[in-house]
Amino acid sequence: MRRPTRPAIALAAVLATVPVTLTSADLASGGGAPAAVAAATKTRAAASVTSAALATAAPPSSILGVEPGASVALRSRPGGPVALRLGDRTEFGSPRRLGVVERRGRWLGVTTPALPNGTLGWIDRRAPSVRIRATRWAISADLSSRTVVLRRGGEPVRRLSVAVGRPGSPTPIGRFAVTDKLSGSDYGPYYGCCILALSATQPNLPRGWTGGDRMAIHGASDPSSVGAAASAGCLRASDRDLTFLMDRVPVGTPVTIRR
Repeated sequence: MRRPTRPAIALAAVLATVPVTLTSADLASGGGAPAAVAAATKTRAAASVTSAALATAAPPSSILGVEPGASVALRSRPGGPVALRLGDRTEFGSPRRLGVVERRGRWLGVTTPALPNGTLGWIDRRAPSVRIRATRWAISADLSSRTVVLRRGGEPVRRLSVAVGRPGSPTPIGRFAVTDKLSGSDYGPYYGCCILALSATQPNLPRGWTGGDRMAIHGASDPSSVGAAASAGCLRASDRDLTFLMDRVPVGTPVTIRR
């Protein structure tokens, strides 16, 4: 997919169980063992409630924005040498928003298409050129079931059926983020209504592919391909589902893709 005034993009087509431990004193006493079992049962029940609460009340993720007119240094490791610098705009002209996927003290690990998949750039959260805000939105993709789930605060909000990468061009797995929200019509009829560009890149492009290597969640010109292994790596969904995502998720939203 090409557009003269914009760069190409490859939008192709903690507590689960608590063991019961009985001491010799428990076993020696007439009522010790039942009391210990009852106490352990209560503890296990409390642990189950805590685990459920943790699962449904996920802590907010962070989105790091680059201040207008500024740039930010990405280091190869916390406190390490500068690997590259990013300006305040993406290659598609959107304000730069980076998804934070890891934290080490004051250092924030961010994902960007300027680095290989799986490689994080590290930013000092005290840098004056950045601002940080929280989001409870998150996207996860399961390639085996060919589904995408949108969550807010850990709670599922919408489940989407998607096309995934075909054999030879599998969808990359890992931790990524939304980098841009784009109109599909600006890039051709293949992408439906909408494009959520991702920080992932496709290292296994089909032979002869000329559309670039950027990954995305986008619409489909052929609705029958949704749910199939039919793309060059991107995740394709219906326009209805894409519109739902576009209306809700902010740029910088974390995206996890797993097999």
